[in-house]
Amino acid sequence: MGKVGLSGKYQTYPEYKDSGVEWIGEIPTDWDMWKITHACPYVASGTTPKTDGGNYYDGTNLWVTTGELREGVILDTTKKVTDKALYDLPTLRIHPKGSVVIAMYGATIGRLGILGNNATTNQACCVMPPSDIINNKYLFYWLYSTRQEIINLSSGGGQPNVNQEKISSLKVSAPTYKYQVEIANFLDYETAKIATLIEKQQQLIKLLKEKRQAVISHAVTKGINPNAPMRDSGVEWLGEVPEHWDIVPIKHISKIRYGIGEPPKYQEEGIPLIRATNIRSGKISEVGLVLVNPDHIPENRIVWLDKGDIIVVRSGAGTGDSSIISHFYEGSIAGFDMVVRPIKCLPEFLGYALLSNYIRNNQIDLEKTRAAQPHLNAEELGECFALMPTNQEQRLIVTHIERKILKLDVLIVKAEKVITLMQERRTALISAAVTGKIDVRDWVAPESSSNTMESCLRGNDAELNAAVDLNTEADLSKEAGL
Repeated sequence: MGKVGLSGKYQTYPEYKDSGVEWIGEIPTDWDMWKITHACPYVASGTTPKTDGGNYYDGTNLWVTTGELREGVILDTTKKVTDKALYDLPTLRIHPKGSVVIAMYGATIGRLGILGNNATTNQACCVMPPSDIINNKYLFYWLYSTRQEIINLSSGGGQPNVNQEKISSLKVSAPTYKYQVEIANFLDYETAKIATLIEKQQQLIKLLKEKRQAVISHAVTKGINPNAPMRDSGVEWLGEVPEHWDIVPIKHISKIRYGIGEPPKYQEEGIPLIRATNIRSGKISEVGLVLVNPDHIPENRIVWLDKGDIIVVRSGAGTGDSSIISHFYEGSIAGFDMVVRPIKCLPEFLGYALLSNYIRNNQIDLEKTRAAQPHLNAEELGECFALMPTNQEQRLIVTHIERKILKLDVLIVKAEKVITLMQERRTALISAAVTGKIDVRDWVAPESSSNTMESCLRGNDAELNAAVDLNTEADLSKEAGL
């Protein structure tokens, strides 16, 4: 029997047959294809009770929404409905513990959960109760591996949607019930290992980003000369600063204006419009970048961006975040947010100062707390003070910061790559197991769970193994100085 390229340690089945489903391909000869509607006692969804009167909420019955589907067991819900809601609304049936739930609508389409307690759901959830034919955990993993195919079945306008009938008609590849349980146990173990490794990488990325922030904040408040004479800043939370540095309001060293505000209709071709969604802690992200035709904007409203301009987010979750405009985005148009144009300091130095804790956390955040919806205006930003060394020292500090954070950014990218590879491996492993591409009938859970980061993912996956070799938590932490 041949080996599978996925990991090199799993064998294939001796014989296969056509599944009759193109994307599944061949399955072992003794496996069956079950329609979900034939395998499960029923397939159902729920509804959303009205909030005006009716006394339908604040009850004791769990009510699941798609926001609570996080590829895990659902033990509790944000909202609960009353017995009256169940009585008045027949579609609010209580589904048994162990039922598999999948999201049918919008951005969450394909998200999954297993009920850890009896519960009902809203209309965006499709529920499949425990079955004597298809094991619920096996079905969970099978649906997880087919998320993209489910999305491909979707229809509708701006948001993808599938319905209960389409999910009911899906054909599940499955061996005997006993072996389904074995496959589910195998996947529980292997995916838990991968999840642990992903979590470690995520924690490492968090530490690297904190280190990055500390490098910036220290350099723009204390300088890079450890022997420089210091003086009391007069600000308790700031402490001492270099004695020759000035403390000046941002409005005295820059011009602050607003972008165009309400944008015109987006175009397939045109000029980039820089919005809050494109601002990522000092960098402009292309994700979600839109284009506009400047002829559709009144001339007196257009704010053309120059190299060295700094975009500062005005409202929302990212209020106070900022990014400097590089030559790549020179000539773009500013959207709703503020544009800071430095006039008496180096743009790069002020850009890092705006990203630092002493401005963003200790000054800007104080203004944000005055409203439920975070918001920052030009007057508030202009009143924030900045520490200003000489232009020559600003250049040295900028060079120092860029050298330090470049190293950290490289390590963050490495860690993100490892996470992506692990996620891809998890999906591939699940798909291979539930479509019979690998035979794990002889698999036995190891007695010891003391697998190291390197040994957990060993096999023939050269790219992933190389990334793990270069990216162990200890090595990266040491390299970053954590």
